[in-house]
Amino acid sequence: MKTSDFNYYLPEELIAQTPLERRDTSRLLHLDRVTGEVSHRHFYDLPDYLREGDCLVLNDSRVLPARLIGRRETGGAIEVVLLRDMGDGVWECLTRPGRKTKPGTKLVFGEDELNATVTDSAEGGNKLLKFEYEGIFLEVLERLGKMPLPPYIKTELEDQERYQTVYSRETGSAAAPTAGLHFTEELLDKIARKGVKVCYVTLHVGLGTFRPVKCEDVENHEMHSEFCIIPPETAELVTDTKKNGGRVVCVGTTSCRTLESFAKEDGTLDEGSGFTDIFIYPGYSFKCMDALVTNFHLPESTLVMLVSAFAGKEHVLAAYAEAVKERYRFFSFGDAMFIE
Repeated sequence: MKTSDFNYYLPEELIAQTPLERRDTSRLLHLDRVTGEVSHRHFYDLPDYLREGDCLVLNDSRVLPARLIGRRETGGAIEVVLLRDMGDGVWECLTRPGRKTKPGTKLVFGEDELNATVTDSAEGGNKLLKFEYEGIFLEVLERLGKMPLPPYIKTELEDQERYQTVYSRETGSAAAPTAGLHFTEELLDKIARKGVKVCYVTLHVGLGTFRPVKCEDVENHEMHSEFCIIPPETAELVTDTKKNGGRVVCVGTTSCRTLESFAKEDGTLDEGSGFTDIFIYPGYSFKCMDALVTNFHLPESTLVMLVSAFAGKEHVLAAYAEAVKERYRFFSFGDAMFIE
């Protein structure tokens, strides 16, 4: 199975640069994964596809405003993106320009509100930074940090909350679980009134989610690792849903990967937490997920491979071609699919 098998044509102007004014007015492409048939609706129509007794699984991770713009103490602008908390005020970071951040370099952010020293180099050209500040680090970040938007988004985000889901609560992601960006509180209420149970997992999305698959053979790709949590109430609800014949509907590939990492062969779950590097591509047998809400993903990405594993590569690529033809908006701030 070749990486190039998951390529598709996408005009650059279809890459959404800004979110819509109202989250749930995004378009929704419905894909029947058995027949490949597609239909076109809007995201606020999602309840029409859900049934009483279904379980909707959301990822409640919240994006860390992890992009810091500052300067070197000796002069010169610097950009830092926090990647991983190493403890004791030390973070693994992506720095630009990297050649200007040798060990010992001192960095300043804001009006000396946040300072850092480069202590060492890390894997992949990243750097280890030791931060110094007064108060609570997350509060300092909320004041000084910006959202670490994906590289294909060139427009500055005016409202930082538009890169958060309305149900985000567990801070720790370097990127948003974007399928959830379409939900409003009103839409979630409507779904609950239909008899659909809503539950949450946490998967902290890493920047590795944007890392391209560089090897020719899909099977040789090394998946990035991400931390996830399944609370006891979610394990119980998903297990009951499977036993009672309801469908488990995952919102986003992150929720899917979390459930599939912990599910037993019969699709039931126990509570748990830990790192997952599960790589789902065609040939994978899903244990837990029965339907998927997802955005449109980058060509040749692991996310297109996951969706293809669920609905079939031919059906998915045909649906993507239809979305291009119908001028859907793509990627993080774009439109959505519902696959069942």
